[in-house]
Amino acid sequence: MSRFILGLDPGLRHTGWGIIELKGTQLLHIAHGTISTNTEALSSRLVELFKGLEKVIHQYQPKEAAVEETFVNNNPVSTLKLGMARGVILMTPALFGLSVSEYPANKVKKAVVGTGHATKEQVSHMVQLLLPKAAPVKLDAADALAIAICHGHHYSPQRNIA
Repeated sequence: MSRFILGLDPGLRHTGWGIIELKGTQLLHIAHGTISTNTEALSSRLVELFKGLEKVIHQYQPKEAAVEETFVNNNPVSTLKLGMARGVILMTPALFGLSVSEYPANKVKKAVVGTGHATKEQVSHMVQLLLPKAAPVKLDAADALAIAICHGHHYSPQRNIA
């Protein structure tokens, strides 16, 4: 059975996305990219995120989505704004009928690199080794592909039925 998985690395200015196909244990790269917001108004950025994700979902028709959980940083205003972006990023796939899962960054890194404290560059390197047809991949999109890979390894629809 084949599964199309959308991985999402949330960001207010740049949200990485990646689509993989999982055929048994084989990983296949389908597409990847970044949704970048170009305006200053927060509400406009959120609309741009929604429209960008909507376009990706309609074009590639994934059935599942995986989103990286966000860590809280020292700036409460930045954290709040990122939380709003995450809300749009979590809501949009659900609105189009996709099941949505979340994974902490260290679990994603461990699934792809083998250690939960890997750098973004190490994650990108391993993603390009695991998905050679994906190269070259910018860091936000590499993180999104890593999230999709993590989801493919850890999520089981049969486990949800139980």
